[in-house]
Amino acid sequence: MDRVLSTLRFVKQPLGSSLLTELAQAGVTSIELYCTPFHFDYRSSEAVRELAARLSEHRISVCSLHSPTERDLAPGRDTGVPISISDPERIRRIDAMDEVKRALEFAELIPVRYLVQHIGTGRQSADPRKFDAAFNSLEHLSVFAKGLGVHIVLENTADELGSPASLLQFIQETHLHDLKLCFDSGHAQIEGGVASGFEIMRDLSVLVHLHDNHGEKDEHLLPWEGAIDWNAALEALAASPVSFPVVLEPKEQAALKPSLEQIRDTFDKLESQLDSLRSKAART
Repeated sequence: MDRVLSTLRFVKQPLGSSLLTELAQAGVTSIELYCTPFHFDYRSSEAVRELAARLSEHRISVCSLHSPTERDLAPGRDTGVPISISDPERIRRIDAMDEVKRALEFAELIPVRYLVQHIGTGRQSADPRKFDAAFNSLEHLSVFAKGLGVHIVLENTADELGSPASLLQFIQETHLHDLKLCFDSGHAQIEGGVASGFEIMRDLSVLVHLHDNHGEKDEHLLPWEGAIDWNAALEALAASPVSFPVVLEPKEQAALKPSLEQIRDTFDKLESQLDSLRSKAART
C-alpha cells in the first residue's frame, strides 16, 4: 500500500527540505498536506513551486490536502481562529470559502486528487441553518475544485453535524453527487464506533484517516495506542470492494512523539495485516 502520512504530525514546524528528507528516509511515499500557513504557505506560488521541486527530488507525491480549519496558527499557539463553511453568517462563510479556494489553488502547480473538508468546527449540533450554509458553500466550492481536477471529500467529525449519518443524509438531500467521503477512524470512535461508522460511509468513501484514541477526546494517537479494536476495524476496511488510500494521521504528543521510526513501524504493521486480511477475503 502507499504509505500516506498526514503532515498534521509536524504542523508546528515548517514543511522544509530537511523534514521531507526525513519522511523519505522513513519510507513515506505520499503525504496529506495539512493546510496551515505557518506549516506551509499554500497561499504563496513561490512556496508551492519550491515544494514541488523538493517533492520530486524525494519521490513523494501529494495524495490530498486537508482544508484549512483555522487561521493564524503560529508557533507557541495550540489553536488559531476557527473558520467554517457552515457558518450561518454570510460574511464569515464567504471568508471561509475564500480560504479554502486559496488552498485549492495549490493544485494549479502540484497535482492533488482530494481536498478533505470538515462541514463544521467544534462540537456542533445538526442545525438545519448550518446544513443550508454548508450546501451554499459546497455547491460553489465543488465547481471550483472540479476545474482544478480535485475532488472534495467530507470527513466525519465527532459531533452531530459531521457524524457519518449526517454526512450521508447531506449528500443524499442536496444531490451534490460530486462530493465523496473521508472516513476518520478516531472521530468515529468518539461519535459511535468505528465499525458502525464505516458501514454507514463505506459506499461513498474514497479516503480513510487512521488514528486512535481512548473514546473521549480526539487524541490522534498511532493505531494500537488507544482503545479502538483494530482487528475489527481493519477487517472492515479489507472487506471493502474498493481499495482507497489510507492516511496515517497522528499528531505530535509529548516529547516529540511519535517518532518517524514509530510511524514506520506502524505502517509495517498496517500493511502486513491489511495484506493478510485482503488475501483471506479474496479466498472466501
